[in-house]
Amino acid sequence: METVTEIGARLDDIEVSAYQIPTATAEEADGTLVWDSTSVVVVELSCGQHTGLGYTYCHPAAGQVIKSKLSGVLEDADPLMPQKAWAEMQVQVRQLGHAGISAMAVSAVDVAFWDLKARLLGVSLADALPRYRETVPIYGSGGFCNYSDDQLRQQITKWRETGFRSMKIKVGRDKLRDPGRVDVVRHAAGPDVELMVDGNGAYTVEDALQSAASFRERGVTYFEEPLSSQDLEGLAEVRRRAPAGMAIAAGEYGWNLPDFQRMLDAGAVGILQADVTRCGGITNLLRVDGLCKARNLPFSAHCAPAISAHACCAMETAVHIEYFFDHYRIESMLFDGTLSPESGVLRPDRSRPGLGLELKRADARRWEVS
Repeated sequence: METVTEIGARLDDIEVSAYQIPTATAEEADGTLVWDSTSVVVVELSCGQHTGLGYTYCHPAAGQVIKSKLSGVLEDADPLMPQKAWAEMQVQVRQLGHAGISAMAVSAVDVAFWDLKARLLGVSLADALPRYRETVPIYGSGGFCNYSDDQLRQQITKWRETGFRSMKIKVGRDKLRDPGRVDVVRHAAGPDVELMVDGNGAYTVEDALQSAASFRERGVTYFEEPLSSQDLEGLAEVRRRAPAGMAIAAGEYGWNLPDFQRMLDAGAVGILQADVTRCGGITNLLRVDGLCKARNLPFSAHCAPAISAHACCAMETAVHIEYFFDHYRIESMLFDGTLSPESGVLRPDRSRPGLGLELKRADARRWEVS
C-alpha cells in the first residue's frame, strides 16, 4: 500500500470564503463594544481526495491577505509540513505586520494545514498533534451586558441543564448593576458552579480592584481582562492586589509569541489565554503551552471550540476552553461535525479524521460575503 509520504503530497487547490452571520438577538454587548454580527473567514486546502479546513473570526479582509500574500507559499507547500508553511507565511506578511488581520489570516491557513495533515494520515487532529488528554473541560460563556435578567437566567439555566460546572458573563458596561447580575447567575446556576466574569478592558486599576472585591464576595474566582491587554503594568497591579482566590486572566489578543512572553514577564496574569484563530494557529498555540509549562501557569483557550477541543487535547497546561455562545452557535450553523458538550467537557471524535468538520455549503451560502 502506498503511504502519503511515498506519494509526495502537494496542495492541489486553495479556496477562501467569508461569511457574516447576524447575532441571535438584535445586538450583543460587552463592557466596551456592541455588535450585531460576526464575520468568519474559511480556508480549504485540497490534496487529492482530502480537504483540510481552517477558519478565523475576522473581517473578510483576512481572506484578501490569504489570496494576495499567502497563495504563493501555499502553491508549493507540503501538507505534511505545516510548521514550514507557517514560517514561510510569516515572511510573506512581514510588510503588513505580524498582528491583527495578518495573524488571523495565517492562523486560518495553519489550522487548515494541520487538519489536512491529519486527514491524510487518517487520524483525528487531536491524535495527529499528538494527544495528551482524552477530553477538555469547557465553561459556558455569554451573559452579554445588554441581556435582561430573564435572558441571563434562561442562558444560565440551559448551561446548568447541559452539565456545565463553570460559567462566565460579561461585565463592565454598568458597574453598579453588575453585582446584581452576578447574583442572578449564582441563583440560576446553583451553589456548586464556578463563577467567572469578563471585563473586556472596561476598568481602571482602582475600579477593577473595587469590582473584584465585590465579585469575590459573590464567589467569583476568575476575572478576565479587567484592563486592556495592552496595559501590562496595570494588569500586574490588579493581579498583585486582587482578593485571594481571584485569578486574573488575559491573552485573547496575543498575536505572536513575543506578546505572550511580555505578558508573562510582566506578571500580568495568573491564567494565560490565547485564541487559536488569532495567535498563529495550532503551530503557535502549542508553543504557548511551552511558555506556560516553563512558568507552571495554567492555560485557557479563548473560543473557537471546534478547533480548540483538538488543540487543547495536545496541551499539558490547558485547564479549559471558552464555550462562547456566538462561536458554538455559528460553528453549528456553518459546519457538520461540531462537538456537543458531555457533562462539561468536549471530546474530539476519534472516528473522524482531522477536525471532523465539513462546510455546509448550501446553508452557508446565504451568509457569504465577498
